Amino acid sequence: MSEDDRTRAMRSPGDGRPLPPRHDDGLRAAGAPAHPQPQGRPIPGAAEATRINPPPQGEPRKGASRVYGKQRSGNSPIRPLRSGGGGDGGGGAAAQSPAGPRRPRRPRGRLIAGIIGAFVVVLLVGAAGMLFWIDGRLAGIDGVLDDYEGRPADTPGTNWLLVGSDSRKGLTAAQRRKLATGRSAGQRTDSMMLLHLPEGSDRPTLVSLPRDSAVTIPGQGRNKLNAAYAIGGPRMLVRTVETVTGLRVDNYMEIGFAGFVDIVDAVGGVEINVRAAVNDPKAGLKLKKGTQTLTGGQALGYVRTRKGGALPDFERTKRQRQFLSAVVKKAASPGVLINPFTSIPLAVSATDAVEVDSGTGVFDMLSLGLAMGDSPVTTVVPFGGSEIAGGGTAVKWDRTKALALFDALKADKPVPQDVIDAN
Repeated sequence: MSEDDRTRAMRSPGDGRPLPPRHDDGLRAAGAPAHPQPQGRPIPGAAEATRINPPPQGEPRKGASRVYGKQRSGNSPIRPLRSGGGGDGGGGAAAQSPAGPRRPRRPRGRLIAGIIGAFVVVLLVGAAGMLFWIDGRLAGIDGVLDDYEGRPADTPGTNWLLVGSDSRKGLTAAQRRKLATGRSAGQRTDSMMLLHLPEGSDRPTLVSLPRDSAVTIPGQGRNKLNAAYAIGGPRMLVRTVETVTGLRVDNYMEIGFAGFVDIVDAVGGVEINVRAAVNDPKAGLKLKKGTQTLTGGQALGYVRTRKGGALPDFERTKRQRQFLSAVVKKAASPGVLINPFTSIPLAVSATDAVEVDSGTGVFDMLSLGLAMGDSPVTTVVPFGGSEIAGGGTAVKWDRTKALALFDALKADKPVPQDVIDAN
């Protein structure tokens, strides 16, 4: 052993004095090169040392290493394994990424989609159940639209006959006094309107049929139109309307005073533009001019009053069309239909208030509501002059213009503007 080797053996590693240099390598300090080598540049003398002293057979070269018994490729340093909590530097746990353990993704999208789908299904089932419930509550009148000899053939589009009767059924004595409906017995037609729903994209047409119109009632001769209802009920009224217009009635709906009030109150009142102030004690009505929301009782008086205008009955039909469009449009609005606190009371009130022909169902009523929400064209049968019928003075239709009106509806075409403006 040389003197230097003996000196190394005797020196303790921590006495602070540098060890004598070895002749077989360069100066070292704490086992590392004295000067750092630039990254990517070879260490001087490394190639010669490798050629002179190759590594023993079967051992890995410097710069390579073995990981778990297999030789690792590449010359980059090995990163230490991070412990997964085992405390042994990676011997007992899998290596984790520097960002920490990856958490499993939660299926939020699927969960939200499932909740929405379930909600939609519940709504659809509830809506379908409500429709069938309403359909079962509708009161049908048998025989209203029965065929008869000479009945007009079916024409394009759908024709509704809408009738408001003066029936006091369902009103208490106190309600009759409050609404000023009187004590008249029996039941008569207070208003009649023909609604045509076209097959195409044209707007619906709503035509008032004045109740005092002079018409020929089948088997009864000339009389006022409302006498047809008094003589033979809804069936005779439908037959009379079909005879004088040449149009086939597809659906019939009737509503009385009590039902009228209940429907208006169920939708929270109806906004109406009152064109002139009204003060009619007989109808129990006092309104100022301007747009305002009418209650059920006020609305009933508004469509019944004969005050105002040079032709009171003509002004009355205009108010009836105005009101019907407003109430049906509001009833069919999303704010009413999707709110159970308004839609359910409305459904109850409507089914209790209206009577329809036995062939009319809830889907027909829905199509009626949607059509009325489409701002229909409104008019009245053109008239001119008067005649004596049924023991009194009746309104005489302008035959030429009336035929032009009904022929347009029969052909499912828009009514000529000169006919609409005739009155």
